Amino acid sequence: MTKFAHFLKDESGATAIEYGLIASLIAIAIIAGATALGTTLNDSFNYIKSKIKTS
Repeated sequence: MTKFAHFLKDESGATAIEYGLIASLIAIAIIAGATALGTTLNDSFNYIKSKIKTS
């Protein structure tokens, strides 16, 4: 029973889990930003392409 109580009080892995969660949230934010930027750039290039074709 004392080993189980010691296991419940052990917080050595909590920091690693927190860093992992922070890293995953940062990665999700980077992916979302890159996707939004890519969509905006694609729309801009398509607009320029259509203006060049009609000129």
